[in-house]
Amino acid sequence: MWNMFKTFFFLAVLSILFIVVGNLIGGKTGATIALFMALVMNFIAYFFSDKIVLATSGAIPVDRSQDPELHAIVEDVARRAGIPKPKVYIIPVETPNAFATGRNPKNGVVAVTAGIRKLLTPEELKGVIAHEIAHIKNRDILISTIAAVLVGAITYLAHMAQWALIFGGFHRDEEDSGNPLSIIATLVAIIIVPIAATLIQLAISRSREFLADETGAKTIKNPVALAKALEKLENWNRAYPMDVNPAHAQMYIVNPLSSKTLFKLLSTHPPIEERIARLIKMAKEGV
Repeated sequence: MWNMFKTFFFLAVLSILFIVVGNLIGGKTGATIALFMALVMNFIAYFFSDKIVLATSGAIPVDRSQDPELHAIVEDVARRAGIPKPKVYIIPVETPNAFATGRNPKNGVVAVTAGIRKLLTPEELKGVIAHEIAHIKNRDILISTIAAVLVGAITYLAHMAQWALIFGGFHRDEEDSGNPLSIIATLVAIIIVPIAATLIQLAISRSREFLADETGAKTIKNPVALAKALEKLENWNRAYPMDVNPAHAQMYIVNPLSSKTLFKLLSTHPPIEERIARLIKMAKEGV
C-alpha cells in the first residue's frame, strides 16, 4: 500500500511540475503543445514498446514442448495472480535475468534469459516469474508510460524555453521580458526542473520494483525464494553485465548493466540489499 501511495504521490508531483513550468514558460499554449508532443510519442511507445524491447533484447518465443517446466511455472503463477497466462520468451544470453512487458494483462509477456534457467532452483525461478507477473498485474507499463509522458512534456517545455531565450525571450506577458526574476525563473525551469522530473521518474521505477517484489512474494507465499533469487541474479549481473539498451534497463528484475551507480537517486532499481531485507521481513511476519 505504501509503495502504491508513493507512486501516485510522485505522479501528482510530476503533474504539478508540468502545470507550473508550462504556465511559467509558455502559458497555456506552450504547455498544451508540449503535452501533445509527449502524448503522441508515448502513445506510440505504449502500443509498440513490447515489440521493440523483445526485438532489441533478441528474445524468441518458446512453446510448451521446448520448456514444459517454465510454461508450467508461468501458468501456475498467472492462475494464482488471477490474470491470463502471459506469452513466454527466452533471451539467448547466459547472464541470468528476466523482464515482463505488455500494456495490460491480456497482452502480457514474460521473458527470461537462458542463463536464469541454469542458475535458479524451480522455487527461485517461480519467485522471479511471480515478480514479473506482478508487474503485469499492477499495470506497471501503463504507470511508467504516464510518468514518461509528463517527464517528456516537461523536457519539451525546457527546450522551448531554451530556444526562446536564445532568440530574445519567451514570456507570458511582454511586461516580463526585462524582469530579472522572470529570467531567473526561466533558467531554473530550463536547468533544474527537467533534472528533478527525471529523478522523480526514477523514484517511481524503484517504488514499482518494491511493489512487484511484495505482490509476487504474496502470490506464491514464498518471499525467501524470491530473496534468494535476487541475491544470485545481482551477483551475476555485477560480474557479467548484459549488453542492453540503457533505456530498457529498468524493465529487468535486477539492473542488467554495471550496478556501480554513483548515486542511489540515479538508479532505476532499489538497492538489492533493501529488497532482500524487505522480503525476509515478510517471511518472518508469515506473509
